[in-house]
Amino acid sequence: MNARSTSEARARDRVREIGGAELVERLEHLDRVRLGRPSSSAPPLAPSPGERADFDVVFAGGGLSLLHAIGLARRGLTVAVADRARVASGHRAWNASRPELEALVRANVVTAAQLDEELILTRYRHGVCRWHGGGEHVVRGVLDCALDADQLLVRTREAAEQAGVTLLDRTAVEGTAAGRDGVALTMREGGQAGGHARRLVARAVVDARGAASPFASADLACPTVGGVLTGLAKEGPLGQAPDVGDILATTEGIDDGRQHLWEAFPGRPGETTVYLFYYAEAREAGSLLALFARFFDRLPTYKAGDAQMVVPTFGVIPGWSRLTPPPRSPSPRIVLVGDAAARHSPLTFCGFGATLRSLSTVGDRVARAVAGDPTPGTAVDDAVIHRGTGALAALLARPPRAPERRDDLNALLDAAFASLAELGEEHFAALLRDEMAPRDFVRFLQATAARRPGVYAEAIRGLGPVRATRWAAALALEVGRGALGG
Repeated sequence: MNARSTSEARARDRVREIGGAELVERLEHLDRVRLGRPSSSAPPLAPSPGERADFDVVFAGGGLSLLHAIGLARRGLTVAVADRARVASGHRAWNASRPELEALVRANVVTAAQLDEELILTRYRHGVCRWHGGGEHVVRGVLDCALDADQLLVRTREAAEQAGVTLLDRTAVEGTAAGRDGVALTMREGGQAGGHARRLVARAVVDARGAASPFASADLACPTVGGVLTGLAKEGPLGQAPDVGDILATTEGIDDGRQHLWEAFPGRPGETTVYLFYYAEAREAGSLLALFARFFDRLPTYKAGDAQMVVPTFGVIPGWSRLTPPPRSPSPRIVLVGDAAARHSPLTFCGFGATLRSLSTVGDRVARAVAGDPTPGTAVDDAVIHRGTGALAALLARPPRAPERRDDLNALLDAAFASLAELGEEHFAALLRDEMAPRDFVRFLQATAARRPGVYAEAIRGLGPVRATRWAAALALEVGRGALGG
């Protein structure tokens, strides 16, 4: 066994010791599916014309998608949610701004009092972006509320049960086949290869399996690992103040062909969620176990103290650069949501925030699919600014490989965020919340170029001339539309 295999085996043992065997199985399943190991399951037979449906809507994947299921059941549709694990059990921690969280109140999942008193664990004075060898850039109103993810999922499951949603715990969706009037699903109860197989028919299927979806064909990926930690120092250069969140941070240059980034946000007193992640082209993203090994090894370079992990967290967030074709459903009756659709921010890859922003639109799109609407099946809002930030994410996914250029990306990011700060906190926050107007984004690029004159050459070199031209043309088109609209 080589050194890398040994470190990954130790990481697996640590995650199992902390989170249990079932959590490790979910992690390894995600790696298996994402890294292209084929399934042995045969697809089901498509429904015959007029075949009776068991449900109006079946959700494949039962995490945050349960929020959408509640709204559909309240419309009078029959809804089932299937998940390989227990429906509404998570392995991520979430933060968002308070206005985004208001969507949970509007959707009648929680009351405003429950949101503020039970779900929001803490609020920060500000967030920080800092780059190795560069400065520290402060922003307010972005990802400044840490959420009790477990309590949110408990509340969501309760609301789903009250709305009449059928919850299919430990039931894996292994295949789908769309017909004229519905979709057949191959289900395996028990969530494992040896479980009992069954066939269901739905008038529409919502694919919420994230990176594990067979239709999650986005060109970028963001492997992310970490956990809820105790014992971190609160003060000093590597301390974590309980009222400040690290939005993005680096502690080194490009290593192993990747620019690794950290995020940290305090939650309950004495607890801090810490993530390590990187952006990569989807076909080059490595395993989560390898990233966990790096997390345990490099954590002391990021945060001081006697760190103890109490909850492991992980995921692979697909992202779409907007420079390639998007993920596409095979049928109008199969609707992609969340990470499977990858319409969320390509720069911050915030699947939780994207779910909150799309609560008011997904229900309408799925209801149309149930009625037989022939529109392609995607139900996630796509902000205009994503046409600009998509190329920035693609640059992060293709960092320079030459050893003498290992600090180039940090220098570029520092110049970019210094330019944002100079434009003003309103613009800084707007970019990170996906609300910046295209014209302001161009101003941001121009300010960055003034600080780092070679930035356009770096973009062309990193993206390639064809994609760089496509990016510039898309930006020009959106700026023109904005001018006409104004």
